[in-house]
Amino acid sequence: MKVLIMSDSHGWTNEVAEVVERHREEVEGVIHCGDSELEAEAEELKGTAVVRGNCDMHSGFPEELTEEFAGLRFFAAHGHLLNVKTTEMNLLYKAEEQEADIVCFGHTHVPAAVQEKDTILINPGSMRLPRQYSDGTYVLLENGGSQVTVTFMTMDGEPVEELSKTFTIRG
Repeated sequence: MKVLIMSDSHGWTNEVAEVVERHREEVEGVIHCGDSELEAEAEELKGTAVVRGNCDMHSGFPEELTEEFAGLRFFAAHGHLLNVKTTEMNLLYKAEEQEADIVCFGHTHVPAAVQEKDTILINPGSMRLPRQYSDGTYVLLENGGSQVTVTFMTMDGEPVEELSKTFTIRG
């Protein structure tokens, strides 16, 4: 099963709804890593695990959350309170505290997927305001048992091969 991970949509409603609808039948869960700039009751985010970003002024979203999807434990935070622009260490500490397999974050607007020890850190990039990659992106994560595939997608639903990766995980 797959998980849809997105971040930094900055007020987009139609685009968020379109991405969720595009993958609704193939994903077990949806995570938004903050700066949606939408309210917690927004129809576009119904059924989505959402954290509060630094631009989510009156959202009512939690600062961080831990969820289980596709047989994996996910920790999500926007990242602004964990200094993600300067270090990944705080994310790794949080992952350890929460016994998370996957850490999802945003804030930098830079798409990235790396593995540190037994933890996979994923920034799906920004849907609306991308940095270091020309197109807005989001991620489809697939748990294949001993491997996790992280596929970055453009807003048009096309895979971005040069960003996508497969990681081996402990069984």
